[in-house]
Amino acid sequence: MNPNLQLVKKLLKYTFGLVPIVAGLDKFTNLLTNWSLYLSEGLTGILPFEPSTFMMIVGIIEIAAGVLVLTKTKIGAYIVSAWLVAIALTLIFSWNYVDIAIRDLVMAIAAFSLAKLSELDANKV
Repeated sequence: MNPNLQLVKKLLKYTFGLVPIVAGLDKFTNLLTNWSLYLSEGLTGILPFEPSTFMMIVGIIEIAAGVLVLTKTKIGAYIVSAWLVAIALTLIFSWNYVDIAIRDLVMAIAAFSLAKLSELDANKV
């Protein structure tokens, strides 16, 4: 693979590996933000537990997704891409934090691009 493409792939891999892990860990501490604020009232109304508990579950999923990107990059990148689209759609449907939804869609495209770059590597071997 071209050295420039290899560099891009490595940057994306560590970005989409480490950022979900950090965001997932922060679901337990809320140091970066109060994550429960991102939940729509409709969703919090149907949860059988506190929104903070739901966000901790989300945090565990995000940590697992980040680890998967670092260990099984192609499948992990597809999962992170789909996860980001799901988050963005949730925010768009509630019409809260639309700016964050757009950012998440852009990140989903980048994660999808990482998955495609990983396929190039796999096809070359």
